[in-house]
Amino acid sequence: MDLDDEGLIRRAVEDGDQRAYAQLVRRYQSQLRFSLRQLCGGDQGLADDMAQEAFIKAYKALPAFRGDARFSTWLYRIAYNLVMSHKRKNAPEVDQEAVDKAQAEERVEEAQQLVMARDLDSAMESLSDVQRQAIHLCLQRGFSHEETANIMKLPLGTVKSHINRARAKLRSLLQPWREEVVNG
Repeated sequence: MDLDDEGLIRRAVEDGDQRAYAQLVRRYQSQLRFSLRQLCGGDQGLADDMAQEAFIKAYKALPAFRGDARFSTWLYRIAYNLVMSHKRKNAPEVDQEAVDKAQAEERVEEAQQLVMARDLDSAMESLSDVQRQAIHLCLQRGFSHEETANIMKLPLGTVKSHINRARAKLRSLLQPWREEVVNG
């Protein structure tokens, strides 16, 4: 006569009937192994190991089974916890030193960019107004020399002179940055 889960559990716990528990194993092992294969990414060997471990844990904890949930639910919870524990133990460790180093390098780079922007602003401030405007229109806004001359209402040659003098002055003032980029 086939007993329900509660009857098999009672016999296994109260009478120590291992055949009753073996019947529970036969009843759920295929379904549990299938579910564990899904949780283990298709690794059949790992799924089988997890299923075996789940049944052993369930057998040892069977006297504590209160029946608040179905036996299958309780068993699946045990199996799920085993898989999650296995995944946590085998998760690749984060190389905190590498993370810290990358963050420090990022902060240094941000600081350098801020210093470079400040130095560029300072160098731009050292130009005459007309040089700064010509540089801004040509180099920062992308207008041609002719368009810049038209915008500023200056002769083309004058605009070219302002741009050339401004470039020379900026090159001189920003030389340390140029050397760092070339040598860095």
